[in-house]
Amino acid sequence: MTDTPDIARLRQIGWREPSLPEDSRRLARVVAQHRAGYELDDGVGTFNAQPAGQFLKRGLDPSIRPAVGDFVFLDHASHPVIEAVLPRRTVLTRAAAGERYERQVIATNIDYVLVLMGLDGDFNPTRIERYLALIEGSGAQAVVLLSKADMADDVPGAIAAVRARVAEGTDIHAINTRDTATVPLLARYLGPGSSAVLVGSSGAGKSTLTNTILGEERMATKAVRSHDSRGRHTTTHRALLKLPTGGCLIDTPGMRELKLTGEENLDLFADIETLSSQCRFTDCGHTNEPGCAIQAALLSGELSPQRWRSFLKLHDEREEQAATLEARLKRKAAAKPPTKSHRKFRRGQDD
Repeated sequence: MTDTPDIARLRQIGWREPSLPEDSRRLARVVAQHRAGYELDDGVGTFNAQPAGQFLKRGLDPSIRPAVGDFVFLDHASHPVIEAVLPRRTVLTRAAAGERYERQVIATNIDYVLVLMGLDGDFNPTRIERYLALIEGSGAQAVVLLSKADMADDVPGAIAAVRARVAEGTDIHAINTRDTATVPLLARYLGPGSSAVLVGSSGAGKSTLTNTILGEERMATKAVRSHDSRGRHTTTHRALLKLPTGGCLIDTPGMRELKLTGEENLDLFADIETLSSQCRFTDCGHTNEPGCAIQAALLSGELSPQRWRSFLKLHDEREEQAATLEARLKRKAAAKPPTKSHRKFRRGQDD
């Protein structure tokens, strides 16, 4: 461990800037978060650190706290304290499970989000749309990986089904997570200086794929259930790993719930937005109004009913989440105490 790691060392943990910040504090990256604190890497080795008091304030937006993938400044103490989080280049978030609205940071400073889905009972193109809706505003590039290709009956058909749901230009690969031939296939996303996060359902093969890329059995794996192809959480927390390819990979626990944050643009459905702009009436409800371009596209087969239903579901969820977020911000603003007046009073005035 060194107090001033050079850029070459920082490249090993995903540093992309051409120079170091002009700051005398130690620079490292968050590679894991535990209940007892954080695990960091400075390009030389890993060590533990605690967050400064400012990150422990009650009511603080959780997304402001250090997260896996963050580059942070620390003091020089023997028991380091995280004093600041550097600006995030990209950030992947979702709305946390539960009734209370909170944004949960999945990973930061990533270049690619590898969406892994099994070609078994786990296969669900509609869920891929939900993943991509969350990814599109992160600043990272989505890559769809269809695992268990060695056991699938119709791989080309599955790829075609996904291709019909995703934006043009999205990379889709059918892979066997245990096959070492997968490593060179994914090398373009995991090269020196690059950071990727691996997301998907439990049992899709995330830990198996991670082990294949690492070239060793470092991540625990378990068999999936036969009736629904789902697995138990073998990865219990997000962890950033340095790879032999020179890049970094963040492995994540399986996600059972993917809630939108309310800030998505849904660019994934740009074709539907284009169609709706061609309706005769600007306030068209897309049901039985005359001159509705959406209904015409559904009748002609240009727009599939399934895609239309997916759009409506995600659109309505986004609007609901956006309203919840707005209400939360208003309550927070109303709860702020009034600022103190700094006007000075002189004797004989303002009686």
